[in-house]
Amino acid sequence: MSERTRLLQDVDEAVAGGAARYKAAELMGLSQRTLKRWRQANGDVTTDQRSQAVRVVQAHQLTQAEEEAILTTCCQTEYRSLPPSQIVPRLADQGRYLASESSFYRVLKKHQQLNHRGRMKPARKLAEPTSFTASGPNQVWSWDISYCPSVVRGEHWYLYLIMDVYSRKIIAWDVYDNESGDLAKQLVERALLRESCWHTPPILHSDNGAPMTSYTLRARLAELGMLMSHSRPRVSNDNPYSEALFRTVKYCPAWPTKGFASLAAVRKWMLTFEHAYNKQHLHSGINFVTPADRHRGVDTQRLAHRKAVYERAKRLNPGRWSGDIRRWEATGSVSLNPGKQQEIELNKLAA
Repeated sequence: MSERTRLLQDVDEAVAGGAARYKAAELMGLSQRTLKRWRQANGDVTTDQRSQAVRVVQAHQLTQAEEEAILTTCCQTEYRSLPPSQIVPRLADQGRYLASESSFYRVLKKHQQLNHRGRMKPARKLAEPTSFTASGPNQVWSWDISYCPSVVRGEHWYLYLIMDVYSRKIIAWDVYDNESGDLAKQLVERALLRESCWHTPPILHSDNGAPMTSYTLRARLAELGMLMSHSRPRVSNDNPYSEALFRTVKYCPAWPTKGFASLAAVRKWMLTFEHAYNKQHLHSGINFVTPADRHRGVDTQRLAHRKAVYERAKRLNPGRWSGDIRRWEATGSVSLNPGKQQEIELNKLAA
């Protein structure tokens, strides 16, 4: 009673001071209906009547024997690994009916036996993916390894590829006949020299493959002061930029669908593709500018020119435009696996 009286006095004081009643109740962890129930018509505080309530036994309520029959059935060898949704139909096939599925669940919960059943591992909550935001080139890199098929069935080569998340530019690549942490280390060193960021290395993101987590690569990156980031185990979506780039590579019209004749042929093809992708391909993720222009910071000039062209066209024929011209503006920061709130904030900055 003393606690109820104090809380009601606090609510009255808050409301008298200009606060909303529902807000005051929310801060106390109560509802307006509860506060209303506590106060009688004459303003007095009601006592707790629940302890004096008479428990009504429902006519269709399960008896103690019926509850024990449900528990005994669920604990039998043939049913102990099955959920009630499987047990009830099986009992019906035998001509038995103990209770509904919901009653089974309710009884199991009452006796603290509503746990994971069966040998299958229970569902687990995955940790949030690693996320980094790049506001310029050479801040976050992503890399992966993919297969390049041969004309000989069962033979293939491995394409190592590093890309910049901000500009989507292919930073470095090479093709080998095996997967190795030492080869990956050499590729990263060449990429740092090529981009002149040896003293300010970017973050390097990858999946959990053997070359990516090898001791040779990890030790060398630690010496360089280069931070490593990995995808969550068995979650392929955590490395989206590299996966998307490999799809672009293999869905290119010039990709040899029947395979490459030799390792030299793969490297020659990749040289041509790198030039076309970095300097000619208009990437949709960065508002249709080339990755090379985005990487060098000259994409704003190209987009400004497009905007001027569209504005001139609208002035010449205003009747053909029902609204504003197309937005030719540079894409802002790029985030690796952004959370929902982070994605909303990035969209606001882009707008």
